[in-house]
Amino acid sequence: MTLAPVRWWDVAELAALEEQLFDDDAWSEATWWGELARHDTRTYLLQRDDAGRVEGYAGLSVQGGDADVMTIAVAPDAQGRGLGRRLLAALVDHAARVGATQLLLEVRGDNVVAQRLYASAGFERIALRRGYYRDADGWVMRLRPLPGVISAEA
Repeated sequence: MTLAPVRWWDVAELAALEEQLFDDDAWSEATWWGELARHDTRTYLLQRDDAGRVEGYAGLSVQGGDADVMTIAVAPDAQGRGLGRRLLAALVDHAARVGATQLLLEVRGDNVVAQRLYASAGFERIALRRGYYRDADGWVMRLRPLPGVISAEA
């Protein structure tokens, strides 16, 4: 399967998956519309399964040398198959291609699976944001310097 850009017709499905995965912290359709409208600084990718359902998506903001992971999400029935790693690799690749020198993200302090994914990709924890999420602290993690462009298919 290949990653494709998120389009306006994907918004309702993405918002529904957000609700399933993130409950009170989920992005609404309005938030998705706002993010897609910022196409000058935002890049969003998704992957669909053979039936056409969204399996996962990821987004990145780049402004100058700084890039921020806006979101990475994988549907429950697609988890554990490396899609999160592929999505992250695609974001790192894009950030490097457009000249970013570092990539930052926030991750829930209780999301050990995501923390391990980011650490295995070379991210280091640089700060703690108390109460960043409604019911959890957030870790700020950074990848710097960015590696050369790698394959998102790996």
